[in-house]
Amino acid sequence: MKKHPHYGHVIKSRVSSALWQAIIERCQRTGETPDHVIQSALAVELDITHHTLFQVSTSTALVQGIYNGCMTVAEIKKHGDFGLGTFDELDGEGIMLDGEVWHAKSDGSVAMAAESELAPFWATTTFVPQVSCTLSAVSSWDDLCHQLDKLRSSQNIFTSICIKGVFKHIQYRVACKAEQGTDLVSATNNQAVFELNDCSGTLVGFWTPAYAKTLNVPGYHLHLLSDDKRSGGHVLSLSADNLELMLAEETDFKIALPESVEFLQADLSIDPSEALAKAEGAK
Repeated sequence: MKKHPHYGHVIKSRVSSALWQAIIERCQRTGETPDHVIQSALAVELDITHHTLFQVSTSTALVQGIYNGCMTVAEIKKHGDFGLGTFDELDGEGIMLDGEVWHAKSDGSVAMAAESELAPFWATTTFVPQVSCTLSAVSSWDDLCHQLDKLRSSQNIFTSICIKGVFKHIQYRVACKAEQGTDLVSATNNQAVFELNDCSGTLVGFWTPAYAKTLNVPGYHLHLLSDDKRSGGHVLSLSADNLELMLAEETDFKIALPESVEFLQADLSIDPSEALAKAEGAK
């Protein structure tokens, strides 16, 4: 057995002819790789949750202004303990950490989300870090992205990201409540922007491959939750030293689509990249 420089261990082991034949037949039937089948089987046998990213709705639907909540916080919690999203009518930013869901609001306050609150968009996973290291210095958002790029093993796999530490400076925004049908760029033109110095907290989020841009925000998407649970939102810029970083590849992807009239009749064939870049970036 030897350790892969980025993710886990490589194991050489003998399996019976019957097991190998069953693995090959499964791969032919489903399109999975032998590695994926074996890891899935081991995870089930050892009672370890497989790396699955569960998502509610799509980024393209958000761009089109489909903000009606379609899944409760209670239901989302059944699918993971870590993630981010937003709430009914784009009312603020959602942060999920250690199984708790927090609602950052445009007035700057943060409260634990009620089980009955609805989300129009959410991404969650059971976070099991595969890579842990320290980022000795981060000078900007672009610098953070550059350092994270070096640690990811593939441009084609969703990656969950958890970063803990004291941020010398951090700027973040919180979306303001918007009417159904207001496109995302227009809605976030009224976002509330906040800045903090010497903020102790955690960044929660994901890196999404470019090919999945119609599903989730391509590239890096991180939300802040301060340790005192008094501040939180969508990260725009930051600087810090000695940050604790944890990454995990999410090799399974599951999505729950809304059944609302707005979603069913929407034109989701557009390329949302430009609108997402405007909405997610600093104004």
